[in-house]
Amino acid sequence: MELRSTLLRAALARPAVLTAVLPGATRARLAVERELRARRWPRALSPAAADLLVVVGRPGEDEPAWLEGTWQALSEPRALVRVEEAADAGAVLDAGHAALLRAGWRTGTAAAGPRPHHASPATDPGHLDHARADHMAAHSHDTPMLISGLPLADRADDRDGLRLDRLHVPFGPVLPDWPAGLVVRLALQGDVVQEVTGVELVPAAPEPRPAFWDEPWRRAAAGAPVTRGEAARRRCAAHLDSLGRLLAVADWPDAATRARRLRDAALADAPAAELAYPARRLARRVGRSRTLRWLTSGIGVLPRERALAAGVGGPALEADGDVWRRTVQWLAEAVRAAEACEDPRPLPPGDPYGPRGELTGEQPPSRALLDVLPSLLHGAELAAARLTLASLDPDPDELLPVAAGEVARG
Repeated sequence: MELRSTLLRAALARPAVLTAVLPGATRARLAVERELRARRWPRALSPAAADLLVVVGRPGEDEPAWLEGTWQALSEPRALVRVEEAADAGAVLDAGHAALLRAGWRTGTAAAGPRPHHASPATDPGHLDHARADHMAAHSHDTPMLISGLPLADRADDRDGLRLDRLHVPFGPVLPDWPAGLVVRLALQGDVVQEVTGVELVPAAPEPRPAFWDEPWRRAAAGAPVTRGEAARRRCAAHLDSLGRLLAVADWPDAATRARRLRDAALADAPAAELAYPARRLARRVGRSRTLRWLTSGIGVLPRERALAAGVGGPALEADGDVWRRTVQWLAEAVRAAEACEDPRPLPPGDPYGPRGELTGEQPPSRALLDVLPSLLHGAELAAARLTLASLDPDPDELLPVAAGEVARG
């Protein structure tokens, strides 16, 4: 028994963690990421590789089907915990680790998971859930036939005019370095996106505060005192967060970690001198990468005229080009914001320009980014599609309603 206990604790000393982030949970997500990095717990790339499932945010349903499907894909021993507030991240992860160790002693028992019920859409690329697929087939004219719950490929012309098999695959909402709660439904021929058949967000509870990255500008518009330095600090952190996601998708984990550490330093009120120099170093290192430039050039091209017509603003508009141009734009804006993060002048209430674009329009900036996504993914290979989405980095928090009277509190 002592040997078994020792081996169990050694195997689960650093559990692999899969995070399921919901819209509106950016504060809690950042806290969870800081805790995981401090503990050196690895991040799982799929449910099958995870020991601990961490749900970040408040679902809009009591037991969402997508969460049940993700939970059922984890192997024993496993545990599930929920982080709703940033301040609770450390304690919840401790509780999850303890539950995981207890689960190791039980065979065939789910630790802290939701009640069994029909499986749900896949969170792993290429994995389709049978129950969800049957439901989709009953309500969609473009879904292929099913045999024993498994979707059969239909036929369609590919980009070269050949008539090949086409498979309908949902991506999200639980994928590493993926926008919170986003589901993108693709029609694939091999690894080529023939069509985007749907872009949607999973239901999440309304948040009492505005989107985290837009908060300084929303507060200033509501009459609260906000300095230009505070807004610049938030802009710097927002772009570094986006860069961290893009660099992780591009399989450059060291640069992604550097960007995220710098993001956390910006949010922790580090002095401008301690932010600007490492930001410039990161910009030089990433900007001089021939491999990254080769990988991201020529894909996800969004010319300025097309962006304006679609209502896209922010770095995606200013970049006037492909994934590489948007990466360079983020780097440049992050450096400028880091240098200005101690500006004591008040932020004008009429300044509407947040990290992703103008905040005073009829729709939030991320809505335009999601609307333009299908046309950018058409004909792209899967790897290029993931990079394209990461280079736009829409913020689902912007699409959640905000409780009245809460904006000025911050």
